[in-house]
Amino acid sequence: MAAMAAEPLFPDRLRLRRPDDWHVHLRDDAMLAGVVGYTARQFARAIVMPNLAPPVMTTAAAIAYRARIVAAVDPALGFTPLMTCYLTDHSDPDDIERGFAEGVFAAAKLYPAHATTNAEHGVSDIGAISAVLERMQRIGMPLLLHGEVTDPAIDIFDREAVFIERVFSRISDNFPGLKTVFEHITTAEAVAFVDASGPLVAATITPHHLRINRNAMFDGGIRPHFYCLPVAKRERHRLALRRAAVSGSPKFFLGTDSAPHVVGRKESACGCAGLFNAPFAIESYAATFDEEGALGQLEGFAAEHGPRFYGLPLNDDRIMLERAAVTVPPIVSVAGVGAVVPFHADDNLPWRFAGRAVPQ
Repeated sequence: MAAMAAEPLFPDRLRLRRPDDWHVHLRDDAMLAGVVGYTARQFARAIVMPNLAPPVMTTAAAIAYRARIVAAVDPALGFTPLMTCYLTDHSDPDDIERGFAEGVFAAAKLYPAHATTNAEHGVSDIGAISAVLERMQRIGMPLLLHGEVTDPAIDIFDREAVFIERVFSRISDNFPGLKTVFEHITTAEAVAFVDASGPLVAATITPHHLRINRNAMFDGGIRPHFYCLPVAKRERHRLALRRAAVSGSPKFFLGTDSAPHVVGRKESACGCAGLFNAPFAIESYAATFDEEGALGQLEGFAAEHGPRFYGLPLNDDRIMLERAAVTVPPIVSVAGVGAVVPFHADDNLPWRFAGRAVPQ
């Protein structure tokens, strides 16, 4: 179904259905308390990643983590965290089904072992979780995929494309009724695979993969604050992602993959992967859609395709965006944690988030 056009109140203002973030890392403890508000002020709901230390692997752990998130958010923001289960080789299908039936789990997340931050407990072989995937297919529970192989023989820039060949194609063949989200896609191959798949396969696209290619990590020296996993790819891939995002296809929707790390963990001999884009996420997406001449498709991508794929109602409330320059600060200070560099640090964005829209 084609995306509904945003409501143009004036040439320089947009009134959008309140969006959701279908992929975010909120962390825990002091970091959670310091960053969750940036997500909650814009987004009504968010799919929360489970790769804590230790990971969120059971229904009980998800209930406890959800309670910590809710306690850290101003209730006036009206934010709902949607929890996910971290899959391992030993995941319990019965517990996962119970968590989904009770409305605790919205989905389950598959990290290939050692693919990214806190993924050491991830799945070593798809065959090890065939019973879990069969159960998820039967009950209609979505599977979220971090789409990279971890074979050291595979170049890091090719790991997503090889994942499609070795893993995703196998999942699609063996579990054709499984609802699956290819998360934070970065390649033209991923766009083509999702486009060619049936209606049960979708993908999220981040704001940073729409705006940077792999040169950003090496512009004048090593730029660790542009290092994420999956890494940004060549320019042709960035352009393919932009075409997909603004296409109006219901298969593609918003997922920031916002992943904060303090400066010391990014600027180190072995820096962490992840970009903290939550503070100006909707502004970044708006800039991209504007550049593509596709502001009318922003509401579908940000607020309609995701809930429809997950079988959830659309949000009733609205947000306002204004065409007005906003300068992104060089750092965000998180109490009890330290400084975090946001995506677009020191840059100007042409659209400003102006808060909730007044009901009409």
